[in-house]
Amino acid sequence: MPIDLYEIEAVFKQLCNLLKEEGVETEGLFLNADAGFDSAEFRSLCAEMKIEANIAFNPRNGNPPDDYVYFDEQLFKRRNTIERANAWLDSFKALLVRFETKALHWFNLQLLAFTLLFIRKINKLKL
Repeated sequence: MPIDLYEIEAVFKQLCNLLKEEGVETEGLFLNADAGFDSAEFRSLCAEMKIEANIAFNPRNGNPPDDYVYFDEQLFKRRNTIERANAWLDSFKALLVRFETKALHWFNLQLLAFTLLFIRKINKLKL
């Protein structure tokens, strides 16, 4: 089993339950995932939660299944923007390792980090 799928069923169900507790419906949500998450079990779990799984096919799993499996190439390519933003946020130690105990303080640090990243981007454009 690939490392990306370690205990995926338990973690994914817990995440979906947290969403439902907060009043967020999972039906119709999109999940973009790389080839490391390509497994029949994970796809069926997404279908069970009524989540549209846009998962790249893993060539190590053989040929894609004969039955129709949704995959939007353009949507998948755009996930890189989100992953890059998360990587930028990881450069801030106070956000990577959460030292803050109050949610408001942590949220404000997130806003500060995004502001700093935005200013850096603007300065690069001026040059």
